[in-house]
Amino acid sequence: MEDQQKFNQLLNEINVYKQQGDLIQQQIELVRASIAEVDALTNTLDDLEGKDSVEAFVPVGAGSFIKGELKNTDEVIVSIGSGIAVKKDVDGARETIARQKKDLEDSLDKMLSNMQQVSDIIGSLSAQAEQLAAVAQGNMSATGLN
Repeated sequence: MEDQQKFNQLLNEINVYKQQGDLIQQQIELVRASIAEVDALTNTLDDLEGKDSVEAFVPVGAGSFIKGELKNTDEVIVSIGSGIAVKKDVDGARETIARQKKDLEDSLDKMLSNMQQVSDIIGSLSAQAEQLAAVAQGNMSATGLN
């Protein structure tokens, strides 16, 4: 009976860690998407460099765009977090974006490390559960209950 309780406890722990792993995986995907956005912004700044004006499609809401012309490509409004944005020159924007990317990559590394730890714990708990199940199966066979 004690083995059954321990087995059930291990299964509950495994489920909790699996849920935690799922949440971490979702966060990892969000951070990767943010890194891709930062990379796209960097590429856009590179493409605009040195151009006085550029034709572009400007978002006007509800997934709709209007063709427009960007007349001043020397200034960029950059989000610095917490809903705050500041005006910077292109080089200043690149520096801010590079810092943001570094922070995102650091967060990603920590999340990947956490995910590995959770996976290791799940593996260890699963091995313990399998041992208990094997012992229980052996006990059932020995008593002729199989």
